[in-house]
Amino acid sequence: MCKIIVTGAKGQLGTELVKMIKSGQSELGQLNDFYRDVQVIAADLGDLDICDAQSVYEFVEDARPYAVVNCAAMTDVDGCETNSAQAFKINALGPRNLAVACENVGAKLVQISTDYVFDGCKKSPYVETDSVAPRSVYGASKNLGEQYVKNFSNKWFILRTAWLYGYEGNNFVKTIVKAGREKGFLKVVNDQIGNPTNAVDLAWHICKLLKTNEYGIYHCTGKGECSWFDFACEIVKNFGIDAVVRPCSTDEFPRPASRPQYSSLKNFMLELTVGDQFRPWQEALKSYSENIQI
Repeated sequence: MCKIIVTGAKGQLGTELVKMIKSGQSELGQLNDFYRDVQVIAADLGDLDICDAQSVYEFVEDARPYAVVNCAAMTDVDGCETNSAQAFKINALGPRNLAVACENVGAKLVQISTDYVFDGCKKSPYVETDSVAPRSVYGASKNLGEQYVKNFSNKWFILRTAWLYGYEGNNFVKTIVKAGREKGFLKVVNDQIGNPTNAVDLAWHICKLLKTNEYGIYHCTGKGECSWFDFACEIVKNFGIDAVVRPCSTDEFPRPASRPQYSSLKNFMLELTVGDQFRPWQEALKSYSENIQI
């Protein structure tokens, strides 16, 4: 029986991944027979601090896993801007520690990254070969995490995702649902474009990649692109909320961290390898609304 360590196991993605591997199934179907003999080691902050290098080395050495999936991260974009030291510690040094530990035992490493490694100046979806140019501390810290993974391990998958939402934890969908019900009127930015991504879909593709040796960088997002305003309108519709949603510009809501204006990703390398089974973002959101009580 092989072991897979999932860090950040209680977060949006970690929760879905652990559940999926343990059950062998998801909304997208049954997992491959490979996962019948997999033991999941779910590690969250109370179990393992990925910023503590020695603890990481000992934890991984003791488990000697087949793979580690790093779902642990500091994802508060504005919080990263105001606490850059903590952002780089978690998003860069954490992956470095895991990469060294995985290399020591010959394990595979999956590092979750972000569309915010790009500057947003492109006019068509970014592909894996496009040059990165992060505009925020969050993007810069995640980019350095990518570099450390590539430099300190040989069996790595870097998965860039965007606008992620899951059944556990806080996310944009839950925020809109709550605000829509309480206020009945919302203003949402209409000049930032990206790809809403259901955590179930991302976990499914992690499982598809893990059992292969198709190492490299992958873009992994829901199919299609939209603005945050478009996303909010679809959320209100799917959850049957009686609220008015109006568009506004980013300039009307200044934030500490700069966001890329256009960060849509194309899942090009998935198409060329294990296949892109991400659902259209509207379809994935509809499924989410039917399977959650908020």
